[in-house]
Amino acid sequence: MASLTADAIVCAVRAHGEHGAIVRALTHEAGLVAGYVRGGRSRRLRPILIPGNLVVLELRARTEDQLASATAELLTSRAPLLAEPLASAAIDWVTSLTAATLPESQPYPMLYSALSAVLDAIEAASSARQWAGALARYEQLLLAELGFGMNLDECVVTGSSEDLAFISPKSGGAVSAGAAAGYETRLMRLPPFLRGADPNPSLSDVLDGLVVTGHFIDRDLLDGRSRDMLAVRARLIDRLNRAVAPDARAP
Repeated sequence: MASLTADAIVCAVRAHGEHGAIVRALTHEAGLVAGYVRGGRSRRLRPILIPGNLVVLELRARTEDQLASATAELLTSRAPLLAEPLASAAIDWVTSLTAATLPESQPYPMLYSALSAVLDAIEAASSARQWAGALARYEQLLLAELGFGMNLDECVVTGSSEDLAFISPKSGGAVSAGAAAGYETRLMRLPPFLRGADPNPSLSDVLDGLVVTGHFIDRDLLDGRSRDMLAVRARLIDRLNRAVAPDARAP
């Protein structure tokens, strides 16, 4: 990719030199791309280069191996959401996760569409209960796209597709309630929406789903190495529990 002009979701921004910034952004056709923005830390460009923002990104490089020079034109700003702690934490997590785990210059159109949908939901929703499920599904899709999908179609013990209620933290396979008898504490609860069986999951199901996806993201994608990132997710989950659990208990 010597040159590229595309709509892109800003995922990470790192200071480079005295005034510049290296931007990593997700595009529909080229996947995750990186470029150096001259003056990226200036007063004019800082509001544009915010993770979660949608920009028109233009990259130019002399060779495929060279870090491209980049310019960015704002299409959609999500800067106002930074004043909302829960929404800000969700955007911080989902964009940093994307930047940290995807290989560069490999297309993941489904992830681009899903990330766009998560960010749109966070922007449009009046409460976390309206976007938390989309976040869990995005994490599930990311795992699958990177080769760590879970087998949720049948029980790994019996082969049955009936009464699937748990998931093995070792194999990532579903386990039926009958096969799990006596071993429930060693397994994670499997909420039906992770299997596509519930388009409108309850808040308690969403939180259970985030436990499942978080376990495999830590083990298979981050491998326990990115403790700072996991701390971001831990803060997000804590805020979600405090913000939405009272609603879940309401009649």
